[in-house]
Amino acid sequence: MKKLLLILFFAALFTACNTEQKPQPEFDSSDFVAITDVVPDAILEIRYYSTYNFVGARIDGYEQPVALMTKQAADSLKAVSDELREKGYRLKIWDSYRPQCAVNHFIRWAENLQDTAMKHIFYPMVDKSLLFEQQYIMARSGHSRGSTVDLTLVDEQTGKEFDMGSPFDWFGIESHPDYLDLTEEQLANRHILWNAMFSHGFKGIDSEWWYFTLIDEPYPDTYFEFPIN
Repeated sequence: MKKLLLILFFAALFTACNTEQKPQPEFDSSDFVAITDVVPDAILEIRYYSTYNFVGARIDGYEQPVALMTKQAADSLKAVSDELREKGYRLKIWDSYRPQCAVNHFIRWAENLQDTAMKHIFYPMVDKSLLFEQQYIMARSGHSRGSTVDLTLVDEQTGKEFDMGSPFDWFGIESHPDYLDLTEEQLANRHILWNAMFSHGFKGIDSEWWYFTLIDEPYPDTYFEFPIN
């Protein structure tokens, strides 16, 4: 209970995207680039710009269906893409930079226990009241630092996603990288993605097979608020 109250307290401090509300930390705007300017063959499916996500609505701050990232992270992602293209794979991007106001939107949604419109698709096995406790929803996201990306692999010949054993944003243990109750093909597909990302300077997390952050991220302590436009 104490943990939930603390989370709600911090959530109340956060407001919607408003670049005039308070100054952003100083940074060179050229540090952020559109991923497709650096990796032109990347496929974009920006879920939070659409309504097909666990909230069921376009998320605050996603004003255009583009993927932004720090230049350092995008350059490393290009190295990943170049390596995988030689093997017949393309990258599909679901999310990258995420403004703090989008995270705030997730928090407000999670607090509304009556809104379960997308439960049957994204979290059928998890009670919505446990999303904070199980850390599916958090007050801060590495995405807001600009060097994190959610992605998967696509077959260059067919255009189809490779089977990774769980869909993107699946709230369940099947999304964990250490989950082994998968087919050999699903495990192999995950390892192809992980090996390429790890070999070019990214690290993962223990709850989502699709989530990667540049190890030497340029803004490790900064959570940006500017909208995606």
